[in-house]
Parts: sequence; structure tokens; C-alpha cells
Amino acid sequence: MKSYYSHGKLLLTGEYVVLDGAFSLAIPTKFGQDLTVKPLEASKLYWNSFDENNSNWFEAEFDLSHQNISCNKNNDEKVSERLLQILKAAQSLNPKFLSNRQGFEITTQLEFPKNWGLGTSSTLIHNISNWANINPYSLLDLTFGGSGYDIACAEAKQPKTYQILLDGKKDIKSVNFNPSFKSSLYFVHLNQKQNSRDGIAKYRSNGSDLKIDIEYINRITQDMIDCDSLEHFQQLIDRHEQIISKIIKQKPVKELLFNDFNGSIKSLGAWGGDFVLVASQNNPSSYFKDQGFSTIIDYEDMILK
Repeated sequence: MKSYYSHGKLLLTGEYVVLDGAFSLAIPTKFGQDLTVKPLEASKLYWNSFDENNSNWFEAEFDLSHQNISCNKNNDEKVSERLLQILKAAQSLNPKFLSNRQGFEITTQLEFPKNWGLGTSSTLIHNISNWANINPYSLLDLTFGGSGYDIACAEAKQPKTYQILLDGKKDIKSVNFNPSFKSSLYFVHLNQKQNSRDGIAKYRSNGSDLKIDIEYINRITQDMIDCDSLEHFQQLIDRHEQIISKIIKQKPVKELLFNDFNGSIKSLGAWGGDFVLVASQNNPSSYFKDQGFSTIIDYEDMILK
């Protein structure tokens, strides 16, 4: 029996523009997902996925006895089709993967709710890549797409700077991002899951020249890494929100939902859902709970460092 584990992800800076080469700050989370592989004699793939409460949210049976993998039964056709796509893409990258009709019992275990947006898909892609002995970025390209920062987080042990270079290569470096004011940072979930692919598609429809904006974001990212005061950090957050708002033509989340909040709020990843970063001198839990947002996580309880 073999087991693989990947960390979840948050993109603190550079959402959207990371796709066009922005220097971004990617943060692995303490929450992740593991995948366990147990060999079987039958030429079957029995797949069971469990959530953070150990409830079986997906199960399927795949037939490995023929040249092409096929699904015999499942409890969610959409998820099954996506998983089948991932397995076949993995085979295209490594033809030996699942080729000898050896069966397996597969179990995946999430450590976070699926609607948190911490990387149910990216952690799965990374785990399957390790199992299949293939490049996870290549598997991501063949399946979900995106910048790949989530894959960098999946295999990270600390925060990373992430940048896609002009030749398409990825510049990934470990960074000592451990703000002295981290006790004033919080993550608040907006009670809905945002589809990153939809957000990317909308961003891609913008034909503006982003060179100057990306240069601003690059400086903000470095300044946030170097920042040693909460007040300056909040100024950087606010400026970052203004720049991305202009690019994607959406109002910042604070303006939309929390206009009277005494602090700074920054969207993470695709705007409109998942977690936001809150920077506040005072504990903001009561404010957000009064607004109907009860999932509030302290910085140190979320971030792997």
C-alpha cells in the first residue's frame, strides 16, 4: 500500500495576472488531501473519496481489463467523467500507468470542506501525478489548466514566490514570509465556491495592455513579503485590490459586502467566492459572524510555514 499527500493553496497576491507573468505570493495551507493506493487482484479500480467528516462523497468502479479505462458505475457522473479524463491524461504522459491490468483500491481523504476552494482538484492532480510518476504541471495542463501555482503549493513546505517566465518556464522560490503582525491576519470564507476556470475565462476576455499593472503588482508582492507593519500591509492590500478591480472590471469585495468594516480585505484567487484575507487591528470575528460569515480562521491556523 502506498500513500501520497498534497497541501492546499491560497494565492495572496497576483490573482489573474499570475497567468501573464506577474510575480506572485503563493501560500500552502495546513489543510490538504491524501490518496492511498492498495493493490487488488481484480482488474478493477475501486475509488472512494471521503470529506473532512469522513463521509463518502464520491465512489466509482472503473474497469481496467481492456485497453481503455472505462467506468462501470458511480454515484456522480460529472465527477466520474472528470476523474476518467484525469486518469487517461496520466496514461498519455506515462503509458505504463494502469497498463498491466493490475487493480487497485483508491481512497482519497480531504482535510477541508470541498467548498473552501483550497484545492480539491489541485491536490488530487498532484497526488495522482506522484502515483503515476509524471510531471504534475503537465497533467494540470491536460486537465484543469491554470497558472500552476496550486501545484507549487501542493508540494511546498513553506510559502513560495511564483512567476511564469516569458519562455513558459516557472520560477518558483521558497520565501520567508512570516509577518510580525500575523496575529492581525484572518481568513474569512464567503460561503460560496468560486469556479476558477470561469474567472480565468472572464479575465482572458480582457484585451487591455497589462504591462504597467503587472509591474505594480510585482512591486506590491515584494513589498508585502518585506513588510513589517500592519498599517503598511493594509495599504498594500488596498492598492492591490484597486489594480485588479480595474483590470477585471469588478468591485472589490469590501466595497460590495463589507463597506463599513474597519480594516482591509483582499480577495484570494478568482473574485466572488472562497476565502478572503482580512487585516484588522482588532479581532473581526463578531463583525463577520453578524454578517452571516461564520468560517473565520486565524492566519497561523491556516498557513504552513
